[in-house]
Amino acid sequence: MPEYKYLSGFDSEFASTHPDYPNALPEGQNSPQKCAYGLYAEQLSGSAFTAPRSENKRTWLYRILPSVRHKPFEPDAYCGATFLSSNWDEVLPNPAQLRWNPFEIPDETWKTDFVDGLSTVCGAGDARVRHGLAIHIYVCNTSMENRSFYNSDGDFLIVPQQGALDITTEFGKLYVEPNEICVIQKGMRFSVNVNGPTRGYILEVYDDHFRLPDLGPIGANGLANPRDFLTPTAWFEDRDVTDYQIIAKFQGVLFKALQNHSPYDVVAWHGNYVPYKYNLAKFMVINSVSFDHCDPSIFTVLTCPSMRYGTAIADFVIFPPRWSVQENTFRPPYYHRNCMSEFMGLIFGKYEAKEGGFAPGGATLHSIMTPHGPDSECFEKASSAKLEPQRIADGTQAFMFESSLSLSLTKWGQHICNKIDHKYFECWQKLKNNFRIEN
Repeated sequence: MPEYKYLSGFDSEFASTHPDYPNALPEGQNSPQKCAYGLYAEQLSGSAFTAPRSENKRTWLYRILPSVRHKPFEPDAYCGATFLSSNWDEVLPNPAQLRWNPFEIPDETWKTDFVDGLSTVCGAGDARVRHGLAIHIYVCNTSMENRSFYNSDGDFLIVPQQGALDITTEFGKLYVEPNEICVIQKGMRFSVNVNGPTRGYILEVYDDHFRLPDLGPIGANGLANPRDFLTPTAWFEDRDVTDYQIIAKFQGVLFKALQNHSPYDVVAWHGNYVPYKYNLAKFMVINSVSFDHCDPSIFTVLTCPSMRYGTAIADFVIFPPRWSVQENTFRPPYYHRNCMSEFMGLIFGKYEAKEGGFAPGGATLHSIMTPHGPDSECFEKASSAKLEPQRIADGTQAFMFESSLSLSLTKWGQHICNKIDHKYFECWQKLKNNFRIEN
């Protein structure tokens, strides 16, 4: 693993300067008449200027050339990422329980980088009105060379499943391995280097930015601790490049512009609008120590709230290794019909409620009011198990993207990827009628 340096904290005010240029960050102001070393000052805004101070997001970048110095964007000049979509009317709605086998990674004969390997499974809403989300899969086997990507539509929460991501951003470098996540917020330019077959999941939100969930009666500590979120420190390159590609996602469409220099030329920066990563192993689990099975909301790492109090556009939830000690309780997840959409993925291991069929690199989708729960084997086993303190999910990391929106499949998710397990429904067919007149 590369030795990258990070700043610690969540939603904090940071400042970072390349060590070789200690005076690159202006003292006492943001936009001096002349910046040190001949740099340009540029602000990246993640919120309206007039947003409340507690919600105001912006960072000042001090760079060799401003990001505006590129040629015009051309929509017809970029033909990659064929199955990246925001068209939620491609196929008829499907309320069935859905499970996908592991999504296929291209072999070495089909060189695919992070952007070209993006495919959309499902989503809802409209980036033009800044409301909704999309769920994507990325598969790639080669690094992004002389090309940079940014998303004007929303924030990317990236969940690596196979292969590490060596990410260069305007703020510095991030190294993100499986069982870590990273968030690249709206407008931030980044490139991804990989070493071999690589796969993962992306949750994109249009409405707002991710934040830590409120703790309420949990108190001051627990779940994901702010100090465990890491932001890169300033790193730059002053490199001339013929036809460097800037790829922009705007209103769901990819555009390409050319420029003759690297966009990673930020010598110093300060602000609170930054990319960051988090190690899921650091999550402090909260759970029942008496009886009954707590709602999965206690495992929320990050949330993007909606305008309705207590309801999320999207929650990122994990099911980490933990102790299960509940008395007189059916301990696996209960059978459920939810007013939320639940998209699950598996990074590694075996998920407790469905040890067969749900494989790392695959996924499930249980739509609004679609019933779901443990398979018949899990039910029988858990119903008769001796209720001793038990470690569960060791060697496993499952997660869920949960949303209040009703998600629609894309044509790729429904048909083209050809990974839907059409026998998924069979895992519940052996559930027995155990009804007895006398208890």
